[in-house]
Amino acid sequence: MIQLTRLNGQPFVLNSDLVKSIERSPDTVMTLLNGEKIVVRETSEQIVELIVEFRRRILEGLSLGTCGFVPPVNGGNPESPKDSSSKGT
Repeated sequence: MIQLTRLNGQPFVLNSDLVKSIERSPDTVMTLLNGEKIVVRETSEQIVELIVEFRRRILEGLSLGTCGFVPPVNGGNPESPKDSSSKGT
């Protein structure tokens, strides 16, 4: 989710996965996947940076094992033993 500003100064939060395209025509016009168009104060470059930063934070969270993601044990192989010291006892 990214926070943007409408031309009237009203802030709003947008699911960045819904953005289909961004146009500069003096104002910045975003077209969403559902065809809706939104005019915002931010430039296309600023919007792209907000989206990249948001996705970077998500991916960093996944790599750190946060956001509910737990990496698989033993490479995800359920057949491999978890503790080799108990093998053969």
